[in-house]
Amino acid sequence: MWEYSEIVKEHFLHPKNVGEMKDPTCVGEVGSIACGDALKLFLKIEEGIIKDATFQTFGCASAIASSSALTELVKGKTVDEALKISNKNIATALGGLPKEKMHCSVMGQEALEAAIKQWRGEDVGNVEHSEGEIVCECFGVTDHQILEAVRENDLKTVEDVTYYTKAGGGCAKCHEKIAALIAQARGEAKPKTEEKPAKKLTNVQRMRMIEDVLETEIRPRLQLDGGDVELVDIDGVTVSVAMRGHCVGCPASQATVQGTVERILRDKVDPEITVREA
Repeated sequence: MWEYSEIVKEHFLHPKNVGEMKDPTCVGEVGSIACGDALKLFLKIEEGIIKDATFQTFGCASAIASSSALTELVKGKTVDEALKISNKNIATALGGLPKEKMHCSVMGQEALEAAIKQWRGEDVGNVEHSEGEIVCECFGVTDHQILEAVRENDLKTVEDVTYYTKAGGGCAKCHEKIAALIAQARGEAKPKTEEKPAKKLTNVQRMRMIEDVLETEIRPRLQLDGGDVELVDIDGVTVSVAMRGHCVGCPASQATVQGTVERILRDKVDPEITVREA
């Protein structure tokens, strides 16, 4: 289960600078509701100094807290000073974030960069697609974003990259490309592969392990953000689940099924497992 600092809880329950700004100098917009997280950052800049900052966000507690902390960090800074704010600075200002939620701080940094690029007159569009080639189609993450995250945060594995950028958290088809980018960023001769030992399980063993992992690892993660999942059926390596709570009708529910439920069951139980939403 994720543990949030008291600062994160405060920014989530009582966020600062929420809402659309009237006549902003520039706006930085990243993410998409379809991918589960979206942030719109409004800045008021006068004579090169950020006089005010507000935000609108769609996402989890960490996304709201990161956006709130970011607006407090940038106010009063020059544009050049603000550009030096990294996702690490945002996470530190919150007293730390669970590694599974570091992508929320990265999203804040990207929104800030997008807003300042707009202020400078650069054609950025949506920062997600502004630079590089799409590597993760599920979440629209580019090779540029992955390389930058690896270098800035000393990431070493595909799982690390997923925590910081969401890349690889969906269908998993991009894992090989992500591994190659990690090797490139770290100056390694070839990607490190995460080998998983083959598991020989009886049907009864597999069923018990699936039930245990759902109850002890997956459900607590989803419940932290108001969601939940219910086991419907197990047919060999095919697992059927039903989303509950805030996950019901969520545009990102399919990504949650594959990127969270299926990925964890494959890691902890059987790499052949396929999860379907009932």
